[in-house]
Amino acid sequence: MPLYKTIRVNDFTKVLVWKIDESLEDLTMGIKLTERSKKRVEAMKSVLHQKGFMSVRQLLKQAGYADADVFYDAFGKPHLKDKNYLSITHSFTFTAIIISKKNPVGIDVEKQRDKIVKIAHKFTPIEEYNTIANHEALVSKLTVVWGAKESLYKIYGKKKLRFLHHIYIEDFLFIDTKTTGVIKYEGHESTHSIHFFEFEGFTCVYAI
Repeated sequence: MPLYKTIRVNDFTKVLVWKIDESLEDLTMGIKLTERSKKRVEAMKSVLHQKGFMSVRQLLKQAGYADADVFYDAFGKPHLKDKNYLSITHSFTFTAIIISKKNPVGIDVEKQRDKIVKIAHKFTPIEEYNTIANHEALVSKLTVVWGAKESLYKIYGKKKLRFLHHIYIEDFLFIDTKTTGVIKYEGHESTHSIHFFEFEGFTCVYAI
C-alpha cells in the first residue's frame, strides 16, 4: 500500500499523502465502511473517485482511525468524533489528509495545469503576477495560491466565502515553502500559516 509521504508538522499535527496506483479491490482491503459510506461509494460514477475515497480511508487507518470515526456537518466539512481536527483532499492519483489535536487545519492537493492561468482572475488579483515572465513559474505560483485559498476555505467550513474577496495570501518565495493567509468575512478575521511543497507535477498546500 503506497503511503507516499508523512510530514510531522509539529507535536500535534501531521500530514499523510497517498499515491493511488493499486486496484479498487486492493484499496478496500482491511477497511470497514459504514452503510452511509458504502452507499456513497456505490453512487460514484468514476472509479477514480471511488479509489480516492477508499485511499483516504487507508490514510485514516494509518493515522489510527476507522471510517466510522468520521462524520460530516451540514456544509460537508469532515470531523473526527474524538474532536481532533481533520481535512481531506483528492486530486487525480493523489489523496492527502491533515490531522491536528490542537488547531483547525485545511489541506489541498492540485495537479499543476496551464488552465489555472486562464481562471486566475477569478480567485486572485492577476495584476500582482505581471512580473512573472516564466510560464511554468506562473503556473506553480498560482497553483500554490489556489491551494492556499482552498485550504483556508476548508478551515472556515461554510459556504459563501469567496476566494477573490474574502481570502488573502501574502506573497512568498518558493524557497521559503511557506506564507501567511488571512480570512476576512462578515466581521470575522483570522490569520493562518500556509505551507506547501511540489511533487510529480502536483502541489500540496496545507494551512493551520
